[in-house]
Amino acid sequence: MGYRAGDWSVSVRNHVITLLAGVIIHALSMHQAHALPTFAIQTDQPCSACHVGAFGPQLKPFGRDFKLYGYTAVDDEKKSHGVPLALYIRNSFTHTTQNQTPAPYDRFYGSSSNNNFALDEASFWYAGRVNSTTGAYIEGSYDGVTGQLHLDNGDVRHIHEGRVFGTDYIAGITVNDSPTVQDLWNSTPVWGFPFDSSKVAASPAASTLLDGALSQTTLGAGAYVMWNDWVYAELDAYKGLSYHGLAMTGQTPTSGANQYQGLIPYWRLAVQHEIDKNYFEIGTLGLSANVIPGDDHTATSTDHITDMALDGTYQWLKDDRNVISAHSIYIHENLDLTHSHVSNGTNLSDSLNTFRADVSYSYDNTWTPTVQYFNTWG
Repeated sequence: MGYRAGDWSVSVRNHVITLLAGVIIHALSMHQAHALPTFAIQTDQPCSACHVGAFGPQLKPFGRDFKLYGYTAVDDEKKSHGVPLALYIRNSFTHTTQNQTPAPYDRFYGSSSNNNFALDEASFWYAGRVNSTTGAYIEGSYDGVTGQLHLDNGDVRHIHEGRVFGTDYIAGITVNDSPTVQDLWNSTPVWGFPFDSSKVAASPAASTLLDGALSQTTLGAGAYVMWNDWVYAELDAYKGLSYHGLAMTGQTPTSGANQYQGLIPYWRLAVQHEIDKNYFEIGTLGLSANVIPGDDHTATSTDHITDMALDGTYQWLKDDRNVISAHSIYIHENLDLTHSHVSNGTNLSDSLNTFRADVSYSYDNTWTPTVQYFNTWG
């Protein structure tokens, strides 16, 4: 049995209302998602210095460098910038061409089958410099749909600058709770388009591990290096949180949810370069995990899932106020379903593929319409 979703006609027909609403919201909102005032205060720079359209999470070169250097850049070493705390609230209105049956999150939110207004989340951050070599981005969120308070995206970094063979490098250690949350590029899943979405909207029936299955359900640590402002390499290891660990971070431990055996390695390699007003990045990333489907420990085997991806980023930086950004990613997932074959009669092996490409034009740091093509098959 196969799964296939997404094409131009589906994207335009089903998502034009979401696209137009997103453009209006981004144009009218005073405080935009993830362009945090604590970072602006710390660096004494406007949000537009780091972010495309002056709102997050799309990054410009300065924003990528700020993250690479562990959120430690500061306008004045001797100046006190206070405690780096920030607050953000997001609401949404969701309309779909077909009613959703059953109504999404009816048990918690009391939503109807269509036309839902929701408080999606209220988030607060500790986000900024700890000292000259350590910084953090730690988000806690109240989910207005499920009524839960939980630990959200987190990335703590420690950096070291040096030279080798006469060439500069920046190296760092990251501790984070989701593969790609620490990534510098908006082609990868956590910070990719759609930059904001509603939890009462319909979502794909199938997705890869890289596409958020491990977000806030794992804890990882690793090291990265950027050499000569050209080549970036990173290696991390993640561990799935236990039911107790999930409960401690505010996640809902679900009986029968998949569990992960051992460490989950994650790798990242990218090459970047800026020529005049043009910025290019091309890279690869991936992870590999042993999965215990349904937390069923009766079998001696596990399923094994490997995700491998290629991504690219292009930006045309006409000036500080007008930017064209384009991102793409292709993810191929190999599934060795030894455990599932024995316990549930599935295929012994399978695969899943996802391709996404988006382009946006930010005009005068005010209007940033974005369109995306997406396709998932396997």
